[in-house]
Amino acid sequence: MKVSPEQNVEVVDIQFRPGQKIYYFDPNGLAFQTGDHVIIDTARGAEYGVCAGSNHKIAQKDVVAPLRKVLRKATAQDEKIAADNRVKEKRAYDVCLDRISAHGLDMQLVSAEVAFDGSKILFYFTADERVDFRELVKNLASVFHTRIELRQIGVRDKAKMVGGLGICGRPFCCASFLDDFQPVSIKMAKTQNLSLNPTKISGTCGRLMCCLKYEQDAYEDLIRTSPKLESFVDTPEGRGTVVELDLLRQRVKVRMEENPETVSVFPNADIAVLRNGKARKNDPPIPADLAPISGNGKRAPRPKEPEQPMMLEPIRFRYRTESVVSEEPAGQPEMRFPEETPRSNSRRRRQDGSRPERQERQRPKGAAPAEEQETGERKSRRRPNYRRRRGGRGNGQGSKETEDR
Repeated sequence: MKVSPEQNVEVVDIQFRPGQKIYYFDPNGLAFQTGDHVIIDTARGAEYGVCAGSNHKIAQKDVVAPLRKVLRKATAQDEKIAADNRVKEKRAYDVCLDRISAHGLDMQLVSAEVAFDGSKILFYFTADERVDFRELVKNLASVFHTRIELRQIGVRDKAKMVGGLGICGRPFCCASFLDDFQPVSIKMAKTQNLSLNPTKISGTCGRLMCCLKYEQDAYEDLIRTSPKLESFVDTPEGRGTVVELDLLRQRVKVRMEENPETVSVFPNADIAVLRNGKARKNDPPIPADLAPISGNGKRAPRPKEPEQPMMLEPIRFRYRTESVVSEEPAGQPEMRFPEETPRSNSRRRRQDGSRPERQERQRPKGAAPAEEQETGERKSRRRPNYRRRRGGRGNGQGSKETEDR
């Protein structure tokens, strides 16, 4: 049965490892709670996972097809197999670490995972450059007698898998609640008024901190409601210039105009912006007779100016109507339009239908008529008329008249 994108689908959230991405699965008619251990069907076969949420419905367009199903809740036998795989993973990690040192490979092993059915072992590692680990794979396959896979990951993925504490003292965001990594730019640090020292805005992985991305929207909203630096503002203590912003506390530091050595702190609600930003050449002067500002950041209302009556210009008619005597029935005036001023060079017909003769311009004595002058100029600029014989291009020779010329 085909489901339209507008309909909702019941899913359950499944997580394979702590800190890894959460996937949607079909509950297959079963009810699950957060923390339940389940066996699910994946592209790699049956896998062991943990429910990160109970059953809920989402839009069909948010589901990545095909939506695989949950096979069953984990039994006691499944729990024993999963525990044995954890022991195998620790031994596989130690063995792989020794083999890497023996082969002298420039790579850092991160973790090892054993499939639920024991069909393969997957090793994650990081490296600065491309590594040739073909001999290492052969050596590990001879030790574990199963399929071996080595997968290279980035430093951010390593921090997410290993976990740890950030400079804020809390667990890594990527290992706690972030599913995907979003691009982070240095412009976000500038917007949030942070120090551009790489050691202060970088995480343990060496990349820009992930919190810069999901806090960007909150900072942009705070910036819209705060004055810019070097803005000229009016405060309850007088006028001054903004020298520093505290976006999170919604406070500003103002250098007072009367005493430049004094810097006072005011809430955003207690100031009024007279000029937002640095002064420019074409900015109008700030009026000096403004009403004093009150404690809530508002001025006393100005008296309303008396309203002046609106003058309407007289309406002018473009066309006029006249009642004339015609063959039409009486009482119906005929619409006539004002006559246009005739052009100087226009020749109107006479009443008898003939056109008046065109007046020739006076020319100096001895000068030839204009037509003759134009004819002489045209003759001098006329290009010779070269004629070709039919089929003249075939033998590569022009006409005789052309050769004579």
